[in-house]
Amino acid sequence: MDLHLRDLRFFEIVADLGHLGRAAEQLGRTQPALSKCIQRLELTVGGALFERAGRGIRLTPLGDVLLARARMLRNASQEALREVRDFNEGHAGHVRIGSGPVAADHLLPELCSKALADGRRITISIVIGPSWELRDRLREGQLDLLIGLTADGDPELVSHPIAEDVVVVAARQDHPVFERQRITMAALLRHPWALPSANIPSRQWLDQAFTSRGLPAPTVQVEAGSIPLLPRMVAKTDLLTFVSRHTLRLERSRTLREVRLPATTLRRHLGVTCRRDGYLSPAARHMLELLRADGQALFGEDASPLDED
Repeated sequence: MDLHLRDLRFFEIVADLGHLGRAAEQLGRTQPALSKCIQRLELTVGGALFERAGRGIRLTPLGDVLLARARMLRNASQEALREVRDFNEGHAGHVRIGSGPVAADHLLPELCSKALADGRRITISIVIGPSWELRDRLREGQLDLLIGLTADGDPELVSHPIAEDVVVVAARQDHPVFERQRITMAALLRHPWALPSANIPSRQWLDQAFTSRGLPAPTVQVEAGSIPLLPRMVAKTDLLTFVSRHTLRLERSRTLREVRLPATTLRRHLGVTCRRDGYLSPAARHMLELLRADGQALFGEDASPLDED
């Protein structure tokens, strides 16, 4: 028995809602019709896809496997339609970009300006978030390009490096820490901090930098999910923070200053990532070419170049 994309789509909705009645209401179908859809799929795959869970239902292990494949098939069919539509309409098309917060502040405005030059008929949608979270959306085909931390070693993705991003400890210009003749990691721990959320890789790296040397992690007085908020948060306080040097360079008020200490300096690679075998619209290909050719200049004149293999 063949799988039908409509059955798989209905199955996805039932799985997401965990309730046959609510799925029927959302889809405008009857519950018996959805039940028959699920039964057809179960006959095809040879096992139960759902089991009872209180007043609702939940996926079985077999259902989990089918759900992942169903989403892959739906994304593949949508990509095929996009490719045909782009060809038929004869224009550059649409590009979906995910971006980490550093790239969003320092690179995206210049990139979009350049991509839209000369009256190009490109439409762009942008999602901002941590690179490690957006990679899942990229793998699932919800994004075309991801600008942020490179995904080295991921077999499903390919990254093209743009620049080296250096993350450093920073404080307001007249912070007491600068009065010390010699700044040590122990000295930094005498002050409270404003840091990204604990699940952000740069925060995890900083905590590890202290604990790996037998020191406690910094005392966090302010924790923020928004990294761009941190410089403004510490500008008028005695808080320390951990931000990109690019943020310090572009900080217009010049109120912040780097606390120079090699042990608390994180060097990481920023680049553009796409799926290894995914479809890219003409718009996405154009933006990828711009990033590979001019990404370092777009990111900022003090960005460090990275050699590609």
